[in-house]
Amino acid sequence: FAGSDEGGEHWAAVASLIETCKLNGVDPQTYLADLLTRLVNGWPQSRIDELMPWHWPATT
Repeated sequence: FAGSDEGGEHWAAVASLIETCKLNGVDPQTYLADLLTRLVNGWPQSRIDELMPWHWPATT
């Protein structure tokens, strides 16, 4: 379904992130859009843990 074993691993990571968002009451689409924007705009690597779904509402 994912084209290859590696594709399956990538899909599993994305699916896990989406479900983690849902478990934490975070809209996955909104989260991913905000996450990518923050990363592209130079979010410091030293603060990357703050971008996890369970912290996301507190960082907006």
